[in-house]
Order: sequence, then C-alpha cells, then structure tokens
Amino acid sequence: MAYCWGLCRNEVRHLQTVDFSRTPHAREFSKYGVLQVRYVKAMRGSPPKRRSVLTVFAWSAEIIADWLERGHLHMTDGLDLFPSERGTLVSETALNRRFNPYWEGLGLSPGFDIHSLRRSYVTHLIESGMDPLFVRHQAGHEHASTTTALYTSVSSDYRVKTLRRALDSTVQDALAGWKTEAP
Repeated sequence: MAYCWGLCRNEVRHLQTVDFSRTPHAREFSKYGVLQVRYVKAMRGSPPKRRSVLTVFAWSAEIIADWLERGHLHMTDGLDLFPSERGTLVSETALNRRFNPYWEGLGLSPGFDIHSLRRSYVTHLIESGMDPLFVRHQAGHEHASTTTALYTSVSSDYRVKTLRRALDSTVQDALAGWKTEAP
C-alpha cells in the first residue's frame, strides 16, 4: 500500500475498506481508481488533512482486491484495512514489526523502511515521465520543492539517460540549424 499509492506509515495504518472509489477517467481500475487518504500529516496543532490519490499502477488495484477478498475477510469484519490481532487500529510499531522480516528476507539495504516505499513511488513516477505537478499532488505536498528535494532520489541510470537525451537533442538541433544555414 505504501508503494502502490505513495503513502506514509500513518496513512497506511488508518486506511479503511471504504476509502476506495471509482473514477470515470480510469475505469480499468474498477472500484479502486481513487484512494481517499483521511490521515494526512497536518501542521502542528491542526487536525489531519485529507487528500485523494489516483491509482497509477494496474497491479495496485489487483493487490487491494486480492487482499480484501482473501486476507481481510479472514481477519475481521470491520472497516480497518489492516487491523491488529485484536481487531483494533494497527499501531505504527506493529506495522514495522510486520514489515521488517520482509525487507530483511529480501536482502534490502539496512535502513530500508516503510517510508522508503513512499520515496520510491515518487521517484519512479518522476522517472517514468509523469508531470511534476501530478506527482506533487499524488504525494500531497504543498510545495514543489518538498517533492523534488526530499523524495526524488533519481537513479544514476535515469540521470545518465536523461543527460544523453538532452545532449543528443542539442546536437541534433545544432546540426539541423547548420544544415539549413549551409550554402
């Protein structure tokens, strides 16, 4: 969930089954086209904000549909998407306890955490060419600088390809201009 919709840990733990809805602009996602995030980080002293996050990856809708059909029904009949063993809202500590064996088993770098999935989501949207304003809204950032400075750890491969495209384009433009000016 953290990667599928670019959520932070607190947003994941507060998700409920009723937070998903359809969007007429992406019917292929069925009833999982929009996620209403109700517990977005707020300014100090303010209540939590809300934001809508559009589904981007087709497999995200498949994952949540599978969870609701196979996993969630066997855990609880409540609204919380990821309840604790007692049927209450899962704590951040419990989420970490569930997550850590997975990243350790996969051999991921030390320091990799749930928030790393959010950073990866933003980075991969940028790398795939998504509009920066769209990415900013998906992440729920008020300022573009937050998205670009804190969350985009663009891979060196992407940077090299971007540089190569820019250089090739510049050379092609220069050659095209030279050919039209040549006698």
